[in-house]
Amino acid sequence: MKNSKTQLFKRQITLQEIGAVGQQKLQNASVLVVGCGGLGSPIAVYLAASGIGKIHLVDFDTVDITNLHRQVFYSLEDIGKPKAAVLTNFIKKRAPFTEVNFTNKPITKENVFELMENVDIVVDGTDSLPTKYLLNDACVIKNKPLVYGSLYKFDGYVATFNVLQKDGNYTANLRDAFPEMATDIPNCEEAGTLNAIVGIIATQQVNEVLKLITGIGKPLINELLIYNSLQNTQLKMKLKSTVLKEQIAKLFKVQTYVDIACANQNPDWQISSEKLKGSLGDDKLEIIAVLENLKLPFKVDKTIPIHKFDAEKIEVDFNKTYVMVCQRGLNSYKATSKLKAKYPDLKVLNLTGGISSYK
Repeated sequence: MKNSKTQLFKRQITLQEIGAVGQQKLQNASVLVVGCGGLGSPIAVYLAASGIGKIHLVDFDTVDITNLHRQVFYSLEDIGKPKAAVLTNFIKKRAPFTEVNFTNKPITKENVFELMENVDIVVDGTDSLPTKYLLNDACVIKNKPLVYGSLYKFDGYVATFNVLQKDGNYTANLRDAFPEMATDIPNCEEAGTLNAIVGIIATQQVNEVLKLITGIGKPLINELLIYNSLQNTQLKMKLKSTVLKEQIAKLFKVQTYVDIACANQNPDWQISSEKLKGSLGDDKLEIIAVLENLKLPFKVDKTIPIHKFDAEKIEVDFNKTYVMVCQRGLNSYKATSKLKAKYPDLKVLNLTGGISSYK
């Protein structure tokens, strides 16, 4: 039996606030979901299941076993496969009336405008602070609403930024909440996270998108929702629109949107992916991974998790060159610094940008 939109969305259309008109608005909408991890994957599936007409997914990463406890739309068979491609295939089987496609590379300052050009709403499902500011600034410049979500351990944050109001002005954006990018906030890879809070925040973001498109309810505009899953408490922080488009356009011209911690790394302690690739197989090279269960394109000699990394207990050979690797080059740089502090004359290098940038 051929499925119809009326059958598939019957329970949603039954809502008086949605109805056939609201459902058609969803069908006509296009959404860009950046990140296909803990937030982005359920966001994309729920949006497709709600009847969003077009969804474009952006993610450069592959499925890792450490993802599966919270990224529930991936399976053990998907490990090592590109997240965006796997999620696209899942949605195609699940949502026959949604056109979904993907970009399997990072979103950057160079491609962000092209990726968001033909969408109505941008959804931030990333865990990278530089990327969050990149999305915010690009949305302000291009007059696109941004549905923001982020996590820290048991806390979640949700807001809808840069929404056009009837008076022609736009609501607050990320820089009204956090004017400067923090440098000391770990992502979930480093700090850990409980899967329940990830799902809660993801569906909160979906809720914001649906309200924006259908025009029902009150979106989280000019306020930041902060939810704590341990105490089941939440508060709303009021925001004022003070950082204007002109200011953000100037910032966009000068900012690189790379991790500030990476930008401050000692360039003499770095090895590029190209140079490392050319040195693989050298018996004077020792590669140490500082995160467990990394999906690696090469063999490592040791794995010493960063939280157990003690330079005092590591036997070194001054005839060797040590290369520290992790996912993004941050924890590996910490390990590099620790070894250099203990052995200033030892050859220790950090894989620049980590495995995420390895080509």
